[in-house]
Amino acid sequence: MLDGAKVIISVALNGGMQQDRDGAVVPKQPEEIGEAAARCHEAGAAMVHVHARGPDGKNSGDPAIYAEIIRQIRKRSPILVQTTNGIGVRRDPATGLYIWPTDTERLGLLEIEPQQDLFGIAGGSADFHNPEGGYPTETPYVNSPELLKRTIQAVYAKGSALEYEIVEASSLHRLMRYANEGLFDKDRDNVWLLHGGGFGATPPVARNIIFNIDEGLRMFPRAIWGVTATGRDMFRVVTLGLAMGCDLVRVGFEDGVHLPDGSVARDNSEMVQAAANIAAIFGLAPASVEEARARFRLAA
Repeated sequence: MLDGAKVIISVALNGGMQQDRDGAVVPKQPEEIGEAAARCHEAGAAMVHVHARGPDGKNSGDPAIYAEIIRQIRKRSPILVQTTNGIGVRRDPATGLYIWPTDTERLGLLEIEPQQDLFGIAGGSADFHNPEGGYPTETPYVNSPELLKRTIQAVYAKGSALEYEIVEASSLHRLMRYANEGLFDKDRDNVWLLHGGGFGATPPVARNIIFNIDEGLRMFPRAIWGVTATGRDMFRVVTLGLAMGCDLVRVGFEDGVHLPDGSVARDNSEMVQAAANIAAIFGLAPASVEEARARFRLAA
């Protein structure tokens, strides 16, 4: 848990597939992402989660674009930067089917310079389906043992923190098996679990998310844990997590564009402010960048 009545607000600014819609303006180019991150920091976010887009606005795994995004963010604010490890998909021009990046492409994002502050990886494979985030067609999202193990080793060797995205309890048991094999210490206090609902076949319902939270804390009792969800369920799940004492909530255009009242946010900072307003109901204030850095056990 964070010291004091604080919660870390994370904002996923853009995703790999989300597009401008209904008045929501998704930042795509490095300078736009840097400006959006600064506005979110002012609204209370301590960290941003980013995907790269090419000049055409389409999803990209180019490490050079990620490096420029990090530079543009740091020019404008001290907010912590987390890059995706999923990268996202491309469409095969011949078939129209999704093509996922290779493990080699994804592992390349571990060696960006300047280095990101924080890292993330899906804890398991799943049938990915997120119409609110630009993925209207169900597609298998594979996270191989080799990818996960190499990412875990590399991130902890850097002295950083790794977010495990958890959409179902099987991912927790997979991680516990790796811990029992000696890959990492299950009792380290910056094991970081992000419980999500609405991604693929996992419903964003309380009983499912609560079970995953309980399983996570049973296996990793000192973990940092947070919540997120897709579309109009995002703030319902944020409220659930805050009521249960989470360390972190994630909002942002990657997974949806609607505010708690159903209206469309025009900027990610509006979603950060909405999360801060809900947190205040529970007597919680947004954690500062420095407080988040300390909780993630990052070097100063």
